[in-house]
Amino acid sequence: MLKNVPLATYFRPKTLEEFVGQEKIIGPKSWLYAAVKNDQVPSLIFWGPPGSGKTTLAFIIAKETKAEFVELSATASGVKDLKVIVAKAQEGRRLNIKTILFIDEIHRWNKAQQDALLPQVENGTIVLIGATTENPSFAVNGALLSRVKVVVLEALTADDLGMIINRAARELKAKLSDEVGGLIAKFANGDGRKALNILESAVERGGKITAQSIKDIINKPNLLYDKDGEEHYNLISALHKSLRGGQADAAVYYLVRMIEAGEDPLYIARRLIRFASEDIGLANNSALLLANATYDACHKIGLPECGVNLAHCAVYLAKSSKSIAAYTAYEAAKKEVETSGNLPVPLHLRNAPTKLMKDLGYAKDYKYTPLEDDSRQEYLPDKLKGRKFL
Repeated sequence: MLKNVPLATYFRPKTLEEFVGQEKIIGPKSWLYAAVKNDQVPSLIFWGPPGSGKTTLAFIIAKETKAEFVELSATASGVKDLKVIVAKAQEGRRLNIKTILFIDEIHRWNKAQQDALLPQVENGTIVLIGATTENPSFAVNGALLSRVKVVVLEALTADDLGMIINRAARELKAKLSDEVGGLIAKFANGDGRKALNILESAVERGGKITAQSIKDIINKPNLLYDKDGEEHYNLISALHKSLRGGQADAAVYYLVRMIEAGEDPLYIARRLIRFASEDIGLANNSALLLANATYDACHKIGLPECGVNLAHCAVYLAKSSKSIAAYTAYEAAKKEVETSGNLPVPLHLRNAPTKLMKDLGYAKDYKYTPLEDDSRQEYLPDKLKGRKFL
């Protein structure tokens, strides 16, 4: 490709103005934008999905602040490498040159390795920018986390990806229809690097770039998945109904369909939490605990590893006993509130923290259940006396 470097590298933005996406955190009105322009950037942890711009933003910050940029991959480095960098940073500091140390996948460094960063961050020898796809609360040790500012990057939007794709296509003199550009963005699933890699592969194939050629490159012609489209809702509906029907095999099938098509695992986990209360409820209280634990697991380890956590939960929920009592009670009470409005709370149930309230009858004649017989005590508003929701 261009100059024998990958397209994603060639088109990496070099200034904040060229950077696409993440308007909330690096737009002209953001604190980070001001910090960069004023050369007052603190140590940071960039937390976000792949291809959201973590590495690029770190590089731009170093360039804008005229700092020495040193990049490490946590998977292929350790304290020995850090010592070499620190020695050079100390020398640079004497010459009034800042050093920004960028550590990709910082969550892969163990506690001892992360602890080695503490004195250097504390005394300003380096400005640390760590990048992680994992929740820093779990992936970065507390001592280091307290010395940095966490910046959350989001997956790029379809509009962001469209800008990136069209800019690269113009440079390559490649003609893309709106359909093809949109298809690349869908398959990229919020990942700018992936979008450029797909475009690069399409250009290298030669010939006209069509929707079919993009599908052939992805090699998933039947898994096109629009998160706001019909198939998204069809699959989550099928998963929910399979769970409700106790069909674990079907539930796992639809679960995998969604994962392979690029669905956010946290979205699936949230739906499982909802199902645990809506369809299982009082029949098995442990279902909600497992569903919440599954969400935490997805947050901590992400895909592809968390796929088995989702399958574990789905199978359990499908095989569990079911009860919709809590769900129907909630819906019935909701309908009643919509119909009857704000009925007054009975006086004996009201809070009475002041003498005036007590004089007005608040909390009068309330029977304390553990010590008194409250069999005749009414709890609902007068107009709903005797109303049942369960």
